[in-house]
Amino acid sequence: MSLDRLQTYIEEMQSVARETADFVKGRTKETFLSDLILQRALAMNLLIIGEAAARVIEEHPEFAAEFSAVPWLKIRGMRNRIAHGYMNINLDTVWDTAQTAIPDLLNALHAIRHWRAQGE
Repeated sequence: MSLDRLQTYIEEMQSVARETADFVKGRTKETFLSDLILQRALAMNLLIIGEAAARVIEEHPEFAAEFSAVPWLKIRGMRNRIAHGYMNINLDTVWDTAQTAIPDLLNALHAIRHWRAQGE
């Protein structure tokens, strides 16, 4: 698989993670729990991030292994729970993920953003 596609997956994860952080900025958990649109937006964004992570794992396993600070398997697992259990999404988990795991993910992705230049 091409390195350009890998770069696209990483950029997509970063972009959607930033968007997710923006969605929850200044909001409370109570607001989130009462806002169906925000619930769906966060769940969809986590699904998108998870799909990109799944592609990295499948198409570039050596990259995922090298940059293990990104919890690729956990991200893919969250995607699978949302995609296959959409009627039973745990909103507490979605909120907690958006509040804590997304900032951590952004930091990890930021640390590898110039991976291509380092590896060439």
